[in-house]
Amino acid sequence: MPTPIRLRDLIRNIRAAKTAAEEREVIQKECAEIRNGFREEDNIFRCRNVAKLLYVHMLGFPAHFGQMEVMKLVVSPRFTDKRIGYLGSMLLLDENREVTMLITNSLKNDLEHSSQYVVSLALCTLGNICSSEMARDLAQDVERIMRNGPAYLKKKATLCACRIIRKEPELIDNFIQLVPTLLNDKHHGVMLSGVAFVTEMCNISDEYTEKFRRSVPALVRMLKNLIMSGFSPEHDVSGVVDPFLQVRIIRLLRILGKNDSSSSELMNDILAQVATNTETSKNVGNAILYETVLTIMGIKSESGLRVLAINILGRFLLSSDKNIRYVALNSLLKTVHTDRNAVQRHRSTILDCLKDPDPSVLRRAVDLCFALINDQNVRGTMRELLIFLENCPSEFKSDVASNIVISAGRYAPNAQWHIDTILKVLTTGGNYVPDQTIPILIHLISSTASLHSYTVSQLFTAIKSNSLHQPLNQVACWCIGEYGEVLLTGSEYSDLVQPEEILKSLNSLCESHLSSTSTKSYAVNGIAKLANRLPTHLMPTIKRILARYGTSMNLELQQRSVEFSSLFNKHDDKRPGILERMPLFEKTEEERSYSESNDPAAGEKAASSAPAVNTAQQSALDDLLGLGDIGTGAPVATSAPAPVMNSSNLVRCGHDNNKPPPIAKRTPESERGPFSDPETTLRTIRQAASNSIPSFEPWCDDNLGMKMDFQKIDTNVLAINMTITNNSLAYEVTDFSFLAAVPKQLQINLAQPSSLSVSPQMTLSQQMRVNNPNKVALKMKCKMSYKLNGNPVGPIDKVIGNFPPSAWE
Repeated sequence: MPTPIRLRDLIRNIRAAKTAAEEREVIQKECAEIRNGFREEDNIFRCRNVAKLLYVHMLGFPAHFGQMEVMKLVVSPRFTDKRIGYLGSMLLLDENREVTMLITNSLKNDLEHSSQYVVSLALCTLGNICSSEMARDLAQDVERIMRNGPAYLKKKATLCACRIIRKEPELIDNFIQLVPTLLNDKHHGVMLSGVAFVTEMCNISDEYTEKFRRSVPALVRMLKNLIMSGFSPEHDVSGVVDPFLQVRIIRLLRILGKNDSSSSELMNDILAQVATNTETSKNVGNAILYETVLTIMGIKSESGLRVLAINILGRFLLSSDKNIRYVALNSLLKTVHTDRNAVQRHRSTILDCLKDPDPSVLRRAVDLCFALINDQNVRGTMRELLIFLENCPSEFKSDVASNIVISAGRYAPNAQWHIDTILKVLTTGGNYVPDQTIPILIHLISSTASLHSYTVSQLFTAIKSNSLHQPLNQVACWCIGEYGEVLLTGSEYSDLVQPEEILKSLNSLCESHLSSTSTKSYAVNGIAKLANRLPTHLMPTIKRILARYGTSMNLELQQRSVEFSSLFNKHDDKRPGILERMPLFEKTEEERSYSESNDPAAGEKAASSAPAVNTAQQSALDDLLGLGDIGTGAPVATSAPAPVMNSSNLVRCGHDNNKPPPIAKRTPESERGPFSDPETTLRTIRQAASNSIPSFEPWCDDNLGMKMDFQKIDTNVLAINMTITNNSLAYEVTDFSFLAAVPKQLQINLAQPSSLSVSPQMTLSQQMRVNNPNKVALKMKCKMSYKLNGNPVGPIDKVIGNFPPSAWE
């Protein structure tokens, strides 16, 4: 048999391949040679073949056929064979492989080997692939080494014990009495592994956290000795004494000091000393400072110490290293709600980060800027954000525009500034302005009667100069249709506009192939409503424009054209009342859900459902105007149809953005529904709130718990407030996503969650509403996903069918 090539020659051949196909050919040929060597039981070159196979495995090619050869190397008496065998065990095997059962006996024998290097190999392997069965079988051997072994083995055995107690927490009692010896050891490696072992136990159970709080003074002394000790060549890293041990101790102090005033008080002085004396010119110093800041913000520290921590993060923002700037922004974002005034001092530096080219830094800077907005700085901050909106990358424009709209509505100093800001967003954000914000903008404009002339003039000028921005066009069409008469008289804001020019502008939006279906629908509505606002001699022109689209290939546009033409020709006596100016309407559930989903502070406020008019006359009028597909449960005057979700549309929050706002309708006294009387409405709402439905917990595991609280809004609509609890003791849940679908007989409106992340033992909330007109049994298909400590979990699919009967009866 020819001698197999060496590993370095294989690496050279693979790197010499010019294409992926050529690389695959080289690897496949070599794998065939390796198989032949395994088949012929080549003991001389088995070690070399396994080494090459491990390299092939690292490149992503299958190497499972070498598992048994790895086992043969493990039991070999030669150290070089054993080293490659254990390395292969860590790479090719895991705790779920049945073949790992064969390695347990070899590990036990090698843990008792006379050579500490062989014992070291066994400890490293056990720490990487240990299963529950292996933990129970080998725990005593690991404990023996931790108790009597040399420092070189003791530190490795301690780290191996971390894996063992993670797999079998009941084995903690076997090791816990060794902790004081580990922490008092003079060898830094043993101390480091001991601190890691205590941290692991605290993460497993709060019971051990309470027990080890008695060790806080000892940990403080350890940290102080590290800081005060002189130069030590053995542990020095860029002028800092053992930064790895310092970081580990500070991290453990954060766990022990959380929600405990006495322990926090003991560590305040040493944390202040670390924060003021650590060198920041090198990365190791910045790592220690960052961990110190997290600990200060994570315990019950003094207010002055928290200000010092935030100032350190402010200095990080001035660093040229983008990674340091990112972690500073991320940390400030977590603390801004608890120490807002201290973070506000660094607002100018944070705004400067909006010019950073790195998208990750940019994302955190944008989020932090919006979190810092208040009544005092809204003008300056919003000015910078509008400049950023104009030049920011396209992937940020939608979120930035949406948040500007929401923040402007919350902190606007006056109506004039609010309108100017919204107009700037529409003209700057362009098509990136989310469709969900359009009803919010329309509601703002309609409620500001004193600025109708200014707003309509500005919108009319904007669409004449640029008709490519669909959100701008839609808002402009609605406003011109409602208040177009202000253009005919002229004002200080604009010159007099001829009525023919108004019609021509809206008609051009209908004819443009660049206009979306929604924009054309808004424009047709606007043209129809101008019949009540423009001189009567233009009525034939309006009818002719509307009739022109009766044969449009766009079904939505055709339907509106036909129905408006029918209104003008067959029901002209009803036209003035139907097309009169829309009264000021309340925000719909969709608008409130959208605002709350982008505002965590407002997420806890429950939105009440608007009363509906459900009469035969109203339904006929809906059909006449082409609004029958919204349903009889829609409010009388709304800005957007209610979102619908069924089993064929599994989305986070549905929005029907292809329809313009319904036209206002005036209902005669004799035709008004039962909710027209305010006292009746109030009495009905109070009665619905008094309905008691027991809470329901459909999901609970070690990571998350889910609780649902119910409230009947009316006989058909059920409000569900879902509370998600992070059951983890130490890990944060991020990127949380919950999707839901119901059978076709039901309709569901799912709002965004109050937050996408939740700290350990904390909660987030998410609201949903279910419309159940047929009183069928409530069933829900859910899909949930999240990240725990950065590791993806899910998606988790679950069908919930055991709701309390009173929730749907």
